[in-house]
Amino acid sequence: MTAAKNPEVLAESTIQAEPENIIIPPCDLYSDEPPLESDLHRDQIDLLLACLKWLWQERNDYYASGNLTIYYSEEHITTRDFRGPDFFVVLGTQNYPRRSWMLWAEGGKYPNVIVELLSNSTQKVDKTTKKELYQDTFRTPEYFWFHPETLEFQGFRLMSSKYQPIEANDEGWLWSEQLELFLGVADKKLRYFTQEKQLVATPEERAVAAQQQAEAAQQQAEEERQQKEIAQQRVDELLAKLKDMGVEQ
Repeated sequence: MTAAKNPEVLAESTIQAEPENIIIPPCDLYSDEPPLESDLHRDQIDLLLACLKWLWQERNDYYASGNLTIYYSEEHITTRDFRGPDFFVVLGTQNYPRRSWMLWAEGGKYPNVIVELLSNSTQKVDKTTKKELYQDTFRTPEYFWFHPETLEFQGFRLMSSKYQPIEANDEGWLWSEQLELFLGVADKKLRYFTQEKQLVATPEERAVAAQQQAEAAQQQAEEERQQKEIAQQRVDELLAKLKDMGVEQ
């Protein structure tokens, strides 16, 4: 009896042949992003990353990166139809270094927050094409853009499937529900602020502040020591005068 006439043999042959047709998407793709527009753009990305990583140093349930490619469809790899936000945060995932963000290797998770840094050459795309992509495809809950040169700053929150502008507070900051932080401009930089309106400092700023506090404490201790010496000197002088006057101690 031939294999073609034997149903069991035919079924087994089909089962063995099927795996050959399965295409497994690559899971080791490198990021493929163009150079940043300027030093201001690079420094701004580094600032956002450094502050958030310091603030969340005890957390391991998020991933934050900048100028890193997001591959959101295997089909788009060959057409180069992928995106690399200037800065993004994904919540509910593991925090470890990656070469890129591949949706099929990350449980289909898209960023919860995206920040694009505008420039004269990219702002039109950031305000139209990318905004539509993040709204309609990524479904990213919050999208912000900031221009490091003009300081233009705006944010949007996804409501009823459409981005709606986030209303600024009295300081001009925008509240991020996803990060539970304010984002606002300070000293020409986009910074985080806590719910108590405290600036989230960089590790360097914290080190400088700690050094200044230590120096202030040392100076205060020295002043107190000098005051004690002056007081003791006055007591000694008074005792000496009393002794000269024949007053017994």
